[in-house]
Amino acid sequence: MTARLADIAAQAGVSEATVSRVLNGKPGVAATTRQSVLAALDVLGYERPVRLRGRSAGLVGLITPELENPIFPALAQVIGQALTRQGYTPVLATQTPGGSTEDELTEMLVDRGVSGIIFVSGLHADTSADMDRYEQLRAQGVPFVLVDGFSEKVRAPFISPDDRAAMRLAVTHLVSLGHTDIGLALGPKRFVPVQRKIEGFVRAVREQLGLDEDAVHERFVQHSLFTLEGGQAAAAALLDRGCTAVVCASDMMALGAIRAARRRGLEVPDDISVVGFDDSPLIAFTDPPLTTVRKPVPAMGQSAVNTLLEEIAGTPAPRSEFVFMPELVVRGSTASARKASSPKG
Repeated sequence: MTARLADIAAQAGVSEATVSRVLNGKPGVAATTRQSVLAALDVLGYERPVRLRGRSAGLVGLITPELENPIFPALAQVIGQALTRQGYTPVLATQTPGGSTEDELTEMLVDRGVSGIIFVSGLHADTSADMDRYEQLRAQGVPFVLVDGFSEKVRAPFISPDDRAAMRLAVTHLVSLGHTDIGLALGPKRFVPVQRKIEGFVRAVREQLGLDEDAVHERFVQHSLFTLEGGQAAAAALLDRGCTAVVCASDMMALGAIRAARRRGLEVPDDISVVGFDDSPLIAFTDPPLTTVRKPVPAMGQSAVNTLLEEIAGTPAPRSEFVFMPELVVRGSTASARKASSPKG
């Protein structure tokens, strides 16, 4: 213990008695001196006593569900750069299959005294999840912002793309090309962004093609997983129902849809048009380059950071949802509808 005190005192440039007073929480030590001692603890790799673990002014946690989908690293990069410009250090915590859960990652970040946490596509987007976890986090005094997903049960600022508008953009584009049999491939129904995309898709198809709502749900909406394989499976089912175009809830699913078409000897976009969602990095360079609805990642990431920093500063944003408009990016995976789609050869 004496050796440790001496090390800390030397590092902080104070006496061992001063170090002892700080570690024991005694009064009579100037704030700047106390901070120097705590900084010395961090530099030397010693854990701060539990009672001295205040919120680090410099760390902000960012929890993402995974990094395989390139939209998550893209969003993490925007958020990380925005935090760094404001003098904060981002701590990226990623869930992995069979690894740490969102709750475990949250606990880890709180134990390290982060100033706040940004959740991306977390349990707040899952209508079957218990939202009490976020109220418990608020009770601990940890500011947080939730990206991609919304719940009336959580008192926090939310950052979202306009999923309904995204589907309207995609359907309008395909209808303008002459498509009338348009399918929608997306993830499990329990997720808020999925439910909103269905709402936007069904409304657009009803308004522009005059189809019955129940018929649209039954014939043109196909749930799967938010993966390339999930997109392939969903697209295969939609092709079986005669679809000449498929709108996908992610670019990864769209790549799966293209694979499903090619395995049947169909050409994209000559036989079937495919639209993605996100405009992930490198998606413009696929074969064919993917038509997609661009998620406004830079604006969403910057807003998430600005909102969190307001929370940290004690001037919280309204407990509401900030919704950002997406943009249709037309490339080479969509074309005019053919009268019939049939395998080559």
